[in-house]
Amino acid sequence: MKVFALLSGLRRSMLPLAAAGLTSLGVMTLGVSAQAQQPSPQTMIPSPPQLAAKSWFLMDADSGEVLVEHNADERLPPASLTKLMTAYLVERELDRGNINMDDMVRVSENAWRTGGSKMFIEVDTEVSIRDLLYGIVIASGNDASVAVAEHLAGGEQPFADLMNQHAQRLGLHNTSFANATGLPDPEQYSSARDMALLSQYIINDYPEHYAIYAERYFDYNDIRQPNRNRLLWRDATVDGLKTGWTTEAGYGLVASAKRDDMRLISVVMGTSSEEARAQETQKLFSYGFRYFETLNLYEAGSVLETPRIWGGAENQVRVGVDNDVRMTVPRGRSDELTARLNLRGDITAPVAAGDQLGTLEVKLGDEVLGERPLVALENVEQGGIFKRVFDMVRQFISGLFG
Repeated sequence: MKVFALLSGLRRSMLPLAAAGLTSLGVMTLGVSAQAQQPSPQTMIPSPPQLAAKSWFLMDADSGEVLVEHNADERLPPASLTKLMTAYLVERELDRGNINMDDMVRVSENAWRTGGSKMFIEVDTEVSIRDLLYGIVIASGNDASVAVAEHLAGGEQPFADLMNQHAQRLGLHNTSFANATGLPDPEQYSSARDMALLSQYIINDYPEHYAIYAERYFDYNDIRQPNRNRLLWRDATVDGLKTGWTTEAGYGLVASAKRDDMRLISVVMGTSSEEARAQETQKLFSYGFRYFETLNLYEAGSVLETPRIWGGAENQVRVGVDNDVRMTVPRGRSDELTARLNLRGDITAPVAAGDQLGTLEVKLGDEVLGERPLVALENVEQGGIFKRVFDMVRQFISGLFG
């Protein structure tokens, strides 16, 4: 058994790390490190705020930790929150190189006639993908949404089918799309949790386009339209994402804010007014930022252990994480974080970089916060015949004596 403290990306403390071997019988029991810090008195955290809304949700965008939820999986009409998926698919096509911002889209009469909020594109004119994307995100243009749906999929119904395929791919289990706009339809619904997850993908997958969501105004066809997200004017840390309203849905808002190194995503659905959705969202942000913090525990590529590898050209292999490990914890309790490496005890060459060799378990006191895969950070080829035979004998003897 090996217990030690490992200096990592954690800024204010060291995360005690225990290494344990895994056998076919399970994880070896660990003792208590004499060097472990005594936890400080826990920060007092009040109950989450209760909002004047049908459902709400608050999560950390990096760690995925859920901080607050209420009716988070209830299927509700999303109204123009739908356009988050419409915009996501445009951004995905841009990222894949299938379209570019300067591509021109001819506006059909069908797109021009679409009711509700508009970007005010004109029939039989050509509009750039750039302007249409801005028109969808900032002006919430139904006409712009239909225009891109027709351009990318040949029609709004095929585009809705594409939206649903991506909803499944992204794990949005309580979401169904019938159109690209969010106009009322019995088959159009989503949930607060799903809208937050979709926003997480927008922020993390296509950060080069995310600045659009923070724009306060959009000018097109000599018409200036303001972003309906009032928090963009009230809170400098808020930089997105989308509002929605219909009579059936009420007023909804998906928002994101970043303070220091922590980004939160908030969703409120079914409030009574534009002002109410802004105020209720601000309550969630105030609670999340005041009482929680997100820590970067280990950076991608960090070497956490160099276990024995049998039959290899080398005797050890460097093991770590292939993605940053970030965890959200109550403020003032970072000194209670501990981590444990659960490594296979029979690592045998060859091993390729990226092969999973165990798991990293992070705990806050007695609570498991999360697990991450431990992977080989390098290739280790098989050794020669004599090295393999020699290691086979040593491995056999090692097994006899535990």
